[in-house]
Amino acid sequence: MTDRTNGISVLTQEKPSTEVFLTEIEKVYPKISNEHIILILLDLAELKPEDMLLFLPISVKHRALKKSFVIVANGVDLEEIPDELVVVPTIQEAYDMIEMESMERDLGF
Repeated sequence: MTDRTNGISVLTQEKPSTEVFLTEIEKVYPKISNEHIILILLDLAELKPEDMLLFLPISVKHRALKKSFVIVANGVDLEEIPDELVVVPTIQEAYDMIEMESMERDLGF
């Protein structure tokens, strides 16, 4: 499911597999590539660091376009997630992260 408002696309995983979700993201990516992106993975009970790494290439690509790419997930050991992936535990924190990153970009960081 995709929800688009105020330059932010929120994609919610509805499929049982991160691989299938990634394929769906890649299909819609051309339409949302100039928006900030939030991926909601809260419905996955057992999310492993390997699952998160699947999103690394698209995250790096998207962040190179000066847009935020934030993943909302619970129960993930953040120590095992590379710094190139922004992972937060709540949807509100995802919006806060986008706002913070936008301010940093405006200030030239």
